[in-house]
Amino acid sequence: MTTIPANLRYTASHEWIRTEADGSVTVGVTDHAQEALGDVVFLELPETGRAVAAGEAIAVIESVKAASDIYAPVAGEIIAANQDAVDAPEAVNADAYAAWLFKIKPANPADVDALLDAAGYEAAIG
Repeated sequence: MTTIPANLRYTASHEWIRTEADGSVTVGVTDHAQEALGDVVFLELPETGRAVAAGEAIAVIESVKAASDIYAPVAGEIIAANQDAVDAPEAVNADAYAAWLFKIKPANPADVDALLDAAGYEAAIG
């Protein structure tokens, strides 16, 4: 059964977003996405300091089945990338919500509120 934590925001392209105390957002791929991909074998994450646009393809997740783009949920600046996930990409399969991929300092924090809530994401994935 796919897990969809109620405290996160989501995109239709299967990213989860958690707002941190400092206003930054932590981004990963959803449980649904990792289930669909199968065994994750490679991650390519964005460089720290990179400016990104909402909806821009900024990272790649590769499984034994396919490679997929990961998109920026909001515009802003990349302030961190999770090297631990790059070194052990199977962590995404073990716990998709613990294995964050990158953090963004949003250009407009209100953009996060426009993303899907858990019920909206659940409806989007059927």
